[in-house]
Amino acid sequence: MSSNLEFDIVKRGFEWLSSQQIESVKELANTISAHALWGLKNPYITRLIRKKEGDCWNSSIRDTARACSALSAEGIILKAPEKWLLSRKNGGSWNEDVYDTAYSIGALADMEVSDREGCDWLYENYGPAWEQVGTTSLIISALKKQEKLTESRDFEEFIRNRAEWVLSKRGQDGGWEHISTSNLVIQALLLAGFKKEVEVSIRWLLGKARESGAWGNKQDDINATALTLITLGMYDHS
Repeated sequence: MSSNLEFDIVKRGFEWLSSQQIESVKELANTISAHALWGLKNPYITRLIRKKEGDCWNSSIRDTARACSALSAEGIILKAPEKWLLSRKNGGSWNEDVYDTAYSIGALADMEVSDREGCDWLYENYGPAWEQVGTTSLIISALKKQEKLTESRDFEEFIRNRAEWVLSKRGQDGGWEHISTSNLVIQALLLAGFKKEVEVSIRWLLGKARESGAWGNKQDDINATALTLITLGMYDHS
């Protein structure tokens, strides 16, 4: 980031997060990831680990995947949840669900586990039902994470095509419909190598910070704020 003003916005975002009661696995995972990206002391790790029930979180594929990704960002790889995630895969996917599968193969990549079968399932089943900016962005992120792990370029054309399509859906102000969705999109585009193209979206995102230091609305402000800090960290370090 280029200015003290932008760093001040980031600082206020973390200060706001520190004043919140963060309890859900999703919010804790995103908060941990944000702290890890910015190299900050991470007081939320123990809280997230304590929420684990047996080998997983909430018997939920998505929550377990989110938790595994967040802990991996801090160099913590728990083998039991990794095995639990893999045991839930059937026929190349998780529940034949695009979200469960995208989060799972992304988390496995974060834990340095390749899963070509899951990548193939996402690629082969992509169609009109998934052609939404948020869904498509999750797929791009998952495939790019796996691509970096395996050094395969088999999905490169698909990823570029879908990234350009997502960019074509951007509003004139530089964002997409919602803060959280916009963050998922920008993160995917950064992973896909579109840093220059998202500069206007980063400026838009910075301009959406509330006076309190938070982003988003009252119902989603913890998640939106953590996601925004992740996005800004990815941009700053890319």
